[in-house]
Amino acid sequence: MTPLLDVRDLDFAYGDVQVLRGVSLNVNPGEIVTLVGSNGAGKTTTLRNISRLLRPRAGTLAFDGHDLTHLASHQVVELGVVQVPEGRRVFPEMTVLENLRMGSYIKTARQEREKNLERGLTLFPRLRERVAQLAGTLSGGEQQMLAIARGLMARPRLLVLDEPSLGLSPLLVRTIFDTIVQINAQGTSVLLVEQNVYQSLRIAARGYVLETGRIALSGTGSELLSNDRVKAAFLGA
Repeated sequence: MTPLLDVRDLDFAYGDVQVLRGVSLNVNPGEIVTLVGSNGAGKTTTLRNISRLLRPRAGTLAFDGHDLTHLASHQVVELGVVQVPEGRRVFPEMTVLENLRMGSYIKTARQEREKNLERGLTLFPRLRERVAQLAGTLSGGEQQMLAIARGLMARPRLLVLDEPSLGLSPLLVRTIFDTIVQINAQGTSVLLVEQNVYQSLRIAARGYVLETGRIALSGTGSELLSNDRVKAAFLGA
């Protein structure tokens, strides 16, 4: 199978500090792929390189056969790679509805704005109840729902999620992960960065473990969950 996203031998440094060292990973059409690792391992830096918010020193990035290396970030979004960043980053002085509409600024998404809006509000019924509410007054969990729904407004073929469960209650964490499964079942591939290793690998077709800027392990989600090294490092076993 030809990968939808293909990252090969990615190197990146902040000045003289080498952060990524030969990172290679891929996402096949229809998959949920999880990238896990401890704080400072380079997970977010990997995502920011994929979204072209950062420029690598070396390596190649391709999406559906398109070379991403020299594209601007908005061009990557137009191809169908949409990142929901860590920390939600909603527009607090805008309503829920206005935030959602901001996600559909590219031409192809504008054409299906109402359809995508209905999709997001169906996935997150709580947002439907709060469409006229200022985003800054939402709870943390509701803001995370809004951030994901806003990402879906751009009609992504690959949804890139950075720590979607960060700071949420256990009940909301389960809700977010179950919704990610629904999004995937609707035909959207997902690349997920998470510190909640159990939940993220539980829903993943495949996963990668990043340690100090290198891919240390890879396998199916179930293989990594049963791996002694993963258990010791992340699951408290």
